[in-house]
Amino acid sequence: MTSPRTTSAPTRRAVVVDDEQALAQLVAGYLERDGFRVHVVHDGAAAVEVLREVDPDLVVLDLGLPGLDGVEVCRQLRTFSDCYVIMLTARAEEVDTLIGLSVGADDYVTKPFSPRELMARVGVLLRRPRRPATPPSAVAERPVVEVGPLGLDLDAREVHLDGRLVPLTRTEFDVLAVLASRPGRVFSRRALIEEVWGANWVGDEHLVDVHVLHVRQKLGDSAERQRFVRTVRGVGYRVGTGA
Repeated sequence: MTSPRTTSAPTRRAVVVDDEQALAQLVAGYLERDGFRVHVVHDGAAAVEVLREVDPDLVVLDLGLPGLDGVEVCRQLRTFSDCYVIMLTARAEEVDTLIGLSVGADDYVTKPFSPRELMARVGVLLRRPRRPATPPSAVAERPVVEVGPLGLDLDAREVHLDGRLVPLTRTEFDVLAVLASRPGRVFSRRALIEEVWGANWVGDEHLVDVHVLHVRQKLGDSAERQRFVRTVRGVGYRVGTGA
């Protein structure tokens, strides 16, 4: 574990999980200079224990870890935390990206990468609003958005389906809430990126597809059964009717 190098006491906590020790320390140094208290771990099993203890705001997680790999670490993390997760991968094949994001990662960076690029991604995540940018009057008048049997409480950031709480990650909730709050609009991938990740985000816009896939899975839908999030072929996505 590392100690912060900033003069003031950091208020944000980060965990860096990577078996490449030099890279992990480099990333940790950048995060510390940005005001994080950073813990560094080099294998998956130890990472799960540290993540439970630290309760971080941010996790930088390598996909190819010894013992438990990054996918399994992220899967276990999502059972007790909705912190932001950036997945690191040395393999650029799409399947690795899809697997990592499908268990709840918010973003990914392919090695080799610039630490400044990583910190830019961190900054985008941390600047994201905790709820979609709906007009204050609309939120006041309609704090719960309903889509058939689905209810989204925008203030509590909770989703209920047939009265049952559906555990969505922060990013999954934001994607669904943006769509549900504007039922008459079809969102392109880029438009959803700008609403959820911010206009300055740079990366593969297909990560929207992965988050939509995961939302559908948690709501009991699929590509064939699109009650809540519907694909508009060649354009993007819009909220369904719940039927």
